[in-house]
Order: sequence, then structure tokens, then C-alpha cells
Amino acid sequence: MKDIVRQEVVAQARTIVVKVGTNVLSREDDHLDVERIEALADQIHRIRETGRRVVVVSSGAVGAGLGLIGLSERPQDLPHLQAAAATGQASLIRTYDEALKRHGYHAAQMLLTANDFRNRDRYLNVRNTLNTLFEYGVVPIINENDTVSIREVKFGDNDQLAAMVSNLLERPLLVILSVVDGLYDGDPRDVGSHRISTINHCGDSVMEYAKEVKSSRGTGGMASKLESVKMATSVGECVFIANGTDSNILDRIFAGDDVGTLFTAKGPLIPAWKRWIGFTVKPSGTLQLDPGAVKAVEHNGTSLLPIGISHVEGGFKRGELVSLCDHEGNEFARGLTNYDAGTVSKIAKKRTEEMESILGDVTYTEVIHRDNLCVIR
Repeated sequence: MKDIVRQEVVAQARTIVVKVGTNVLSREDDHLDVERIEALADQIHRIRETGRRVVVVSSGAVGAGLGLIGLSERPQDLPHLQAAAATGQASLIRTYDEALKRHGYHAAQMLLTANDFRNRDRYLNVRNTLNTLFEYGVVPIINENDTVSIREVKFGDNDQLAAMVSNLLERPLLVILSVVDGLYDGDPRDVGSHRISTINHCGDSVMEYAKEVKSSRGTGGMASKLESVKMATSVGECVFIANGTDSNILDRIFAGDDVGTLFTAKGPLIPAWKRWIGFTVKPSGTLQLDPGAVKAVEHNGTSLLPIGISHVEGGFKRGELVSLCDHEGNEFARGLTNYDAGTVSKIAKKRTEEMESILGDVTYTEVIHRDNLCVIR
């Protein structure tokens, strides 16, 4: 059965980000499933023929490395995990490249860490590289750089990485391929559970459907995927979660078939600059606002003035990202501050005309300008 909403979602997409999980790509003997990657390449080719661009965020390096170096299960210590990733990544990218060559494409390997997104210059370099690869008809294959990643610079899993990659791109559509048919209203293994076709708001009630059923190969579960969905839909993107073991799943999604679960965007697509502010960088401090300032910033789209700030936390510097919270401590926005923490503490609760007597030279009348602010609630 064709679905008009799904057809419209697909029609509006310019760039397709396909996230493929480890379990989709691995056979039972812990080696890569070459036939599945070839089927994926075939579908990518058909999407490319429609004039769209495709990025693949692919897990599978550690899973592939397990079989190659003779490990029976996923290592728990970092050195062995990184050794498996380094060994498996070479096999993974080679398999993608061979599969795509049949259609005249090359695969480009991009290994990223969270710092590549938190640092603005590196973030822009990643985006520029992707756009240049598109010019040459290359298919970027992105994975987390597990060989160097440590806890402080890890994404958590490739579901979150895929959501952050989609934030980089023009008119993105994120497709997360797993080994289940979508989100269920119960445990997918129970006969009485049913797939949910479409979800228009990924709130707390939806998160309750998540079941943490993990295998020995993967790192994420449905809860992880839903967190990534919340990140993407909050900035105006649509997301599919579907079964990647179906060799025609992308074809079926792009035909508008009722497969997987579609999560619709909460509103219009937010510009890339504000997506970076709202969902990429880790805040360095917190500004608590009074109710009037919360209403002005969250609902009226105004800049943040000093008079609306009731409390300052953290040792942030000028130009760093800070969280904006209401009087109950609930975060509702993020923005880049024009002043450091010490200065903001001095001018908090003060009117604009009082700033000059406190600071002398007033470069900015706003603590955060609305162009550098993103509402995330």
C-alpha cells in the first residue's frame, strides 16, 4: 500500500543519510555479509539516479574485525576493541568500494570523532569535504574513528553520529536500518506486538516503547535510535527506522510503501548554523532566565538581554555555547554568548542603559543574539 505522506517526505529530500547497523552487515560467523552490502549498493545506485545524494553511516568495522583476528565476542577493553576496529575497517571499506564500482561509483572513507563536530572549523571542513565528494559522484562511507576514540570524544554509537551527519546536509532524510521492521508497541519478539507505521511526535511516551535488546555485535538499541530520532526531528528532519535485512528496503521506502516507522519533523527545517548550535556542541555553562525572558526567547524569537538572566553557572568564555533554562532548571534553548561568565554575572538582571556604567564600553547590548540562538524544546 502506498502512503501519500511518505511519498511527500521522500519527494522533499535532497540528501539521503543511510545508517546501517552492525547486525545488518554481519553474518553469524562474524564476517561481513558481502551480498547484503551489494544489495545496498544497488539501491544506492537507484537513489542516485533520481538526482539525490547519498551518504552511508556504516557500523560493522568491529564486527568484521572480530572474525578476521579470531575473536569469538566483542572485546570489553579498549586496546582489543580498537584493534578489531582497525582490522575490520579495511575490509569494510574495500567491500563497499567493490560493490559500488559495479555502478561506476567510488567509496570515500571518512572516520570521525565527536570533536570533529564540536569544533566549528573542523565541522565546516567535514561539510565541505562531503559537498566536494558529491561533486565527483563519490559515495561517502562514514564511521566513528574507533581506533583513536576514547570516552571523551565518542558519539556513543553510530545512530547519534548519523543524526549529526544529517545536520550537516541540505534537505536531509535519515534512514536508520536495523534488524527489526520498525518501532513496535511492545517487544518485537512478542506475537501480540505491532509495528507503528507513523509517529508525529517522538516524546516521552514513545520512548517507553524502546526495548533494550542488544546482540553481542552491536552497541546500540532502540532507545539509542529514538534519541537520534528526537535530535533529527527537533530540527525539522524526517526519519525512517526500517529493516535492513530486506534487500529492497530502500526501494520500498522511496516507492512510498508502508514499511518501517516514519517519524515526521516537528516543524520546518532549521538552518544548518542553528542545528550546529542546538544539537552538536556541548554547553560550557548555564543561564537561568526569569519567566518573562523565557517567553520572549522561546516563543517570540527575541535575543537574550541581561535583564532576563536570574542566575549564571559555569566558567564559560566569550563565544562559547551555553544552555538556557527556565526557572525550574529545564533546558529550552542554547546559544553562543557575547560575554564571558564573569561579565554576564555582573550585568545579569540589569537594564541595557545600566550596562555602560558597569562595563564602560558596551560592544553588545545582547548576551546572546537571536541569530546565534536555537530553541530546542
